Amino acid sequence: MDFGGRGVGRLEGSGPDSFYPELSVLAQILISDDNGKTWKVTGRFPFCHARPFLVGNEIYVLGQHGDLKITRSVDGGETWSEACSLTQGQIWHQAPSNVWYANGNVYLVMERVTDFNTGWPVNAMAPVLMRGKIGSDLLRRENWTFASELVFHRIVREENEEYHGVQFYSPKKDDRYAQPLGWLETQVVQIFDEKSSWFDPSGHTFYLFMRTNTGISNIGAMAKVTENPDGSMTTGVATAPSGKEMILIPLPGGHVKFHILYDKISQYYWLLSNQATDSLKRFDSMPPRRGDPVNERHRLALYFSRNCFDWCFAGIAALTDDENAARSYASMAIQGEDLLILSRSGDDHAKDNHDTNLITLHRVENFRELVY
Repeated sequence: MDFGGRGVGRLEGSGPDSFYPELSVLAQILISDDNGKTWKVTGRFPFCHARPFLVGNEIYVLGQHGDLKITRSVDGGETWSEACSLTQGQIWHQAPSNVWYANGNVYLVMERVTDFNTGWPVNAMAPVLMRGKIGSDLLRRENWTFASELVFHRIVREENEEYHGVQFYSPKKDDRYAQPLGWLETQVVQIFDEKSSWFDPSGHTFYLFMRTNTGISNIGAMAKVTENPDGSMTTGVATAPSGKEMILIPLPGGHVKFHILYDKISQYYWLLSNQATDSLKRFDSMPPRRGDPVNERHRLALYFSRNCFDWCFAGIAALTDDENAARSYASMAIQGEDLLILSRSGDDHAKDNHDTNLITLHRVENFRELVY
């Protein structure tokens, strides 16, 4: 659980925010042994954007405090090691995104910020696929392989922004600024459908799916990572069978952070994202705590897909009646026949639908029965 803000510096275990040095951050690790009815804090660390993942009987939590930081528990989350650094002198970013297991490895994506001179640095982020060997000590940098970097503004040229309406808003309108076109908050998958144009029978191709900042709803981005015979990984632009580059793609809820989970039993990908209902509102009609019109975060929608591209609507997983409130930045986990959803949520006491004050846990029972 991330804490951020001016008052966080007074809390034990906090540290300065790498993006906003005048603020502080704190990560608390909480565990529950009664299906989420009660929780206890077992760890505090000065990093954020963290996610847990399981390797054998060991639990790791990887986040960033500027540089990448990682900690480990060998007793079910009751105690934690000191946080170790995987990088030096860099700035990284992410959200509670997914984790992938294949080829005897664990894979996940963190995003390196390559330039801070662009405002919100989404056009200067490079999603980096990280690979750790299962059975090795993942607190040590030498047991990780980082893919090559692909920075958004180096591949999306101005002439490619025509015909799609991106960027939707001009750089300045009515004293509100349109942040740069870019990508962030990356998910990683492999394609298992042998009939798919993206299927790789060798098992060494991965696809990255990103949220975009375009001002338009339901647009995401994608990239491709290939594992090479020497063990290195190369990140590049995905292409259609025609050879055309595929960067911006249709994706339900791709304008806000989303989560993709693959279920081996149903053999479907599951997508959880925010549903937009009216992204074309004028700025002068916006409620005061909403931000820009596409920044609608109060409806979490669930989808399923065979190919990670054509998504079928399964239902609304969580919602509020107040569009200033939030059910967003959610992550998913499968527990038996049910789907668990953890949401960054807010109510009337939250600053806005981004800086929220609640975490809510939701359960979709018998979620596989939603497939039609």
